[in-house]
Amino acid sequence: MKRIPGQADAASTPPQLPVATAGGTGAHAEKKHAPDHARLLLGFTDDAGTTRLTRREHFGPLRVQKPLYPEAPSVCHAIIVHPPGGIVGGDQLAIAAEVGDGAHALLTTPGAGKWYRANGGISRQTVSLRAGAGATLEWLPQETIFFDAADVRMEHEVDLAADAAYLGAEILCFGRTASGESFNSGSVGQRTGIRRGGKLVWFEQGKLQAEAGAMHSPLALDAQTVCATLIAVGDGMDNALLGKLRETIGALALEGRSGATLMKQVLVARYMGQSSQVARQWLHAAWHVLRPPLMQRDAAIPRIWNT
Repeated sequence: MKRIPGQADAASTPPQLPVATAGGTGAHAEKKHAPDHARLLLGFTDDAGTTRLTRREHFGPLRVQKPLYPEAPSVCHAIIVHPPGGIVGGDQLAIAAEVGDGAHALLTTPGAGKWYRANGGISRQTVSLRAGAGATLEWLPQETIFFDAADVRMEHEVDLAADAAYLGAEILCFGRTASGESFNSGSVGQRTGIRRGGKLVWFEQGKLQAEAGAMHSPLALDAQTVCATLIAVGDGMDNALLGKLRETIGALALEGRSGATLMKQVLVARYMGQSSQVARQWLHAAWHVLRPPLMQRDAAIPRIWNT
């Protein structure tokens, strides 16, 4: 992925849900179908120390289960569910969430996301997140699996107040290696932008084209099939924390590659390897190291991750 530093003004309007589509099931992934629409808008509000899900709008096959409080009333866990279980060529997802001043929301998914072969259509996912003054936002979906010949575009935009904190993560799996499938054709394009206090603090974009040899190029995946990224934005991160993080995640990446970089208020950690299970362990370990200093709260693994 190519990183492009820069600055821009923060958006002055709340997250918008573009017209989008989503859906498709594994059993019918090879069949032609009209694109399905799926949009989800969530709003979280601090109510005297309790974070409440005060806004929930959806259209199409996207839902959120009831708010959960496995840690404390101040932290609301929301599980985003896509009932069809997979995304077919031409489908799109649009998710937007706003965490109000002083609130804390953790968003995750019940299982791996599956992106099926394109069948002539591009699949899209747009995620727009916003956190207000003193708010905390965690975006922690489970693995994303790209089937061979998938054609996917993913956009992720985060807008944070000057004192808000953010932890975002992803695990990308190229091909169903457990079934002997490789990602030999297709493409995955990504764009991520994070603003804090009106300034662009992180921006990267790139496109992996399997037919162009990106799966084996040393400038791309270099024959690795799994990559994981964790981005932390906020205060309380220093070189001592960076050293602890590198030591912790490095011990878990013996059969892969791992690294972390701190740039003032942004810390980025990455893993590349062959195992989604190792990537998950790596990500959980990194989260355990970063969450306490960044959010003044120990990492409590959502129970849905263990099912």
